Amino acid sequence: MQKLWKYLLVNPVICSIMLFSGAATFAGETPVTTDINEPSKIASTDVDFDKTTQNEVMSQVTSVSQFSDVQPTDWAFQALQSLVERYGCIAGYPNGTYRGNRALTRYEFAAGLNACLDRVNELIATATAELVTKEDLATLQRLQEEFSAELATLRGRVDALEARTSELEANQFSTTSKLQGQVVAVVSDVLSGNQVNGNEIVDKNTTLGVRARVEFVTSFTGQDTLFTRIQANNILSPDIGTPEGNLFFAGDGTTNAAIDTLYYKFPLGANTQVIAIANAGAADDVTSTVNIFDGDGAFGALTTFGTRNPIYNQISGTGLGVTHEFGDRLALSLGYLSGTANDPTPQNGIFNGSYGALAQLTVKPSDRITVGLTYINAYRQPLLTGSNAATFQDLAALQGLNEAVFSSNSYGLQASVGITDNIVLGGWAGYTNSRSLAGGRGDVDIWNYAVTLGFPDLGKQGNLAGIIVGMEPKVTSSSIAGLDRDQNTSYHVEAFYQYKLSDNITITPGVVWLTSPDHNNDNSDVVIGALRTTFSF
Repeated sequence: MQKLWKYLLVNPVICSIMLFSGAATFAGETPVTTDINEPSKIASTDVDFDKTTQNEVMSQVTSVSQFSDVQPTDWAFQALQSLVERYGCIAGYPNGTYRGNRALTRYEFAAGLNACLDRVNELIATATAELVTKEDLATLQRLQEEFSAELATLRGRVDALEARTSELEANQFSTTSKLQGQVVAVVSDVLSGNQVNGNEIVDKNTTLGVRARVEFVTSFTGQDTLFTRIQANNILSPDIGTPEGNLFFAGDGTTNAAIDTLYYKFPLGANTQVIAIANAGAADDVTSTVNIFDGDGAFGALTTFGTRNPIYNQISGTGLGVTHEFGDRLALSLGYLSGTANDPTPQNGIFNGSYGALAQLTVKPSDRITVGLTYINAYRQPLLTGSNAATFQDLAALQGLNEAVFSSNSYGLQASVGITDNIVLGGWAGYTNSRSLAGGRGDVDIWNYAVTLGFPDLGKQGNLAGIIVGMEPKVTSSSIAGLDRDQNTSYHVEAFYQYKLSDNITITPGVVWLTSPDHNNDNSDVVIGALRTTFSF
């Protein structure tokens, strides 16, 4: 008998089995388990519990009734009662709870194991045969022998897990920052079309361009976000003589890397989000554009027109945005972005230079329906797509200036309706009234609209097929001398299929058909083809 007790003392696994039986299960619940293949979860759990247990000294109990959170109806009640009353090596917390519905931590295990060892020594010293029978000891020894392989495997897994956790902690980039990146490679070409506005389309060579991004996503409180993006982009849109059909992911054609976006987003109360944008902000940073195809060029639509209502393109740069949610169905977004915030010269700066001010009411009558009502007041911020007249390509020359001077008021209605889980109907309408503020004064009315049809998860989860049909911005009336209204109507037809090869690679072939480009029936139809491949890491 004495030899067996010594054997038990040098093999605390037996005691840990008794302790774990009570500590990991009780209260009518399944034992809390953690996937050993996910060390980050285990590490984070242990840290939280360790802080608690270091500050709360567990106290020994002599009866299971001392635990306020253990009831006779609990499925493990009898097992726990036996451990407490027969062996007396179960400890609880000062507030009278046992907390058996969560994982056991190292501190708790050490405290419980110490209590069991003390109890074993006491039993040896007093030779209390009535409490510990030969049958009990034989059962424990038999259990240890029977499960020796499993115990050895478990010890090996724990050792491997500790080594893996130590390696992750030693090599982690930051405790508060996440490093991510994206590469968009695009092959594009003009597949059909000869001339626009009397000029031959000579840019018909197949091209390959790349947009590369490295992003740092940092959080200091768990609810805020500091976002920094470094980007280089040498993609160019095909030159067809009109801004219509331009590619959303196009850049400046160089490989220069620069900070493309920098903002800090944080909550201001339970229902209000604030975003302070230092560089390259856009409408989608301030509010929802209510379009399933708005993937910021890396996903979704290929063109600027297909990505979002063109009136949104009048707000960009540096500034502030606030979104307040009035419950789950209604939100109000306000934003002000300046395109010349860092320029101290006359007629520039935050308030005297180009800017866009946005107000949007986003309504969700149901989980499947979203509607956005948008107003934008802008100064020297043209539309980025549409006819030459609508984007003021020639207004600066008419004014005799390097840059056109004008102000605009724009109104937009966007909607998205989920007909089923795999069919989403959407669209928008936008109206812009722009007034010339320098030579050749007057104003113009500009309209645009689109209908979209999306097919999420078509063929595979994560895929997206889309069709966009609409009219890019068109000048319907003009009182500015030398700037005539568009005489005809051009239609934009775009189709793409976004196929998810893996979690990190997505390919998107697509085609854009422009009828009567630049809203001129004398121009031949143009067809643009593009193949986009997105690598994410």
